[in-house]
Amino acid sequence: MNDPARTEPDGNTEYGHKPFKRSRSHFADRITADGRDGWPVEAGRYRLVVSRACPWASRALVSRRLLGLESALSLAVADSLQDDRSWRFTLDEGGRDPVLGIEYLGEAYDARERGYPGGVSVPAVVDIPSGKLVTNDYQRITLDLATEWTALHRPGAPDLYPEPLREEIDDVMEGIYRDVNNGVYRAGFATGQDEYEAAYGDLFRRLDRVSERLAYRRYLVGDTITEADIRLFTTLVRFDAVYHGHFKCNRSKLAEDPVLWGYSRDLYQTPGFGDTVDFHHIKQHYYRVHTGINPTGIVPVGPDLSGWLTPHHREQLGGRPFGDGTPPGPVPAGEEVPAQGRP
Repeated sequence: MNDPARTEPDGNTEYGHKPFKRSRSHFADRITADGRDGWPVEAGRYRLVVSRACPWASRALVSRRLLGLESALSLAVADSLQDDRSWRFTLDEGGRDPVLGIEYLGEAYDARERGYPGGVSVPAVVDIPSGKLVTNDYQRITLDLATEWTALHRPGAPDLYPEPLREEIDDVMEGIYRDVNNGVYRAGFATGQDEYEAAYGDLFRRLDRVSERLAYRRYLVGDTITEADIRLFTTLVRFDAVYHGHFKCNRSKLAEDPVLWGYSRDLYQTPGFGDTVDFHHIKQHYYRVHTGINPTGIVPVGPDLSGWLTPHHREQLGGRPFGDGTPPGPVPAGEEVPAQGRP
C-alpha cells in the first residue's frame, strides 16, 4: 500500500488503523478572472492533471468537456497505478509528461512547497511556466471552471452553477458529498464493524432519497445539468464496478434501482460524461492499488458494461440537458478513452 503520509490512493484521503478521514486540500489557491490569488485565468497557462480512475478528478474532466475548455486548459492523464511516489506519467512516451517534463505529479508539489508532508492528490492544476502546483482543491476547481473561466467557455456552454439555484445546488451537494461521494470511502476503508455499518446506512438512506427525488425530475436541481449532477454521476458510474463489491456497499447494485440506473445511463450517454469514463482505469486502480482491501490484486472481469448504452427513456421527464446551450463537440484527438475502457 502507498504511504498515506506522502501519497493518497484516490483523491484526498487518509486511512489506516483509524476511522476514515478525508483531508482538506492543502493548496487551495484559486484561478480567477481577476487573479486575486496571483493566478489569473489565462488560456494555455495551466495544465489539469487527472487520473481517470479518481471520481474527484473525473468531475474536472466532465466540467472541462461540457464548458469546452479543452483548448484553454490542457490535460495530463496519470497512470491508474501508482508506486511509492504516487501519480506518475508512465502512459506518456519516456514516462514524462510532455508539457511539464516531469515523471511524477509530486514534482509539481515539491516545486510549490519543498518537503510538503501531505498526500499527492488529483485533480491538480499546475502552472506550466513555473512548473508549480496551483491548487488541488477538488471541491473548488470545478466551481471556478464554471464561474471564473467564462471568458474562455465555448459558444453554447451550459451554466453549470446558475446563480439563482446555487443555494439549492449547494444543499443537495452537501448531503451527496457526505453520504455518497465520501460515504462509499467511509464504508470501504472502515476498520471496525460499527463504523462500516454506520457509513453503509448513511449511504443507502441517501441513495434512496436521491432516487425519490429523481423519480419525477430528470436532473437534481432545475431542468438542466448542473454541478450537482456531475458530482453524483462520478460516484454512481463507479458503483457496480468497484464500490458494490470492493467497498462492501452491497445492499443493492446501481442497476437494481430503476431510477438511479436510468439517471446514470442518461448522463453517461450525454456528450461530456461517458466519453470521459475509463472503466479499465477505474478497476485497475481500485483493485490493484488498495492492497489493504484486496491483497491478492485480482481484478474482476465484470460487470458487463453493455447496459450503459441501453435506452433510458429519461427524456420523457422533460428537461433540457444544456439549457439554452448546446452539446460539446467531439472529444479532442489524443483524449479519447481507449476501447478497453468503454462498453
